[in-house]
Amino acid sequence: MTEPLDPDMFDPVCPSDLSPIRFGDKWGGMIIRCLEQGPRRFSELRVPLRGITSKVLTQSLRALERDGLIARTVHTEPVRRVVYELTPLGCSLLVPMDAACAWTAEHWDQLIDAREAGSSLGRTAG
Repeated sequence: MTEPLDPDMFDPVCPSDLSPIRFGDKWGGMIIRCLEQGPRRFSELRVPLRGITSKVLTQSLRALERDGLIARTVHTEPVRRVVYELTPLGCSLLVPMDAACAWTAEHWDQLIDAREAGSSLGRTAG
């Protein structure tokens, strides 16, 4: 049995969108991290991903499945349940994700400075 996911595994002070390196869509990297320790049900994924709607989680899971990074398995016995887990291809993405996280941590101050400078440019369409 896999340990429950920590509801606070993603620090709200450290938004994943600060990193310019993306794995799938906005939520893809976090979903992959949730599946790192083993298969999970949809409802389990919602715990640490509390900012995601059911619709967007479904879309993200389908995209990750389409890309071969996760597998969706339907179990019918003893009751119907669906679980998601990393494929070998998805597992191979964990090492580059660790490198991207380390890079982001190393360049955190520069990323924040650049983001703040970019938001203060006051650009207008035209």
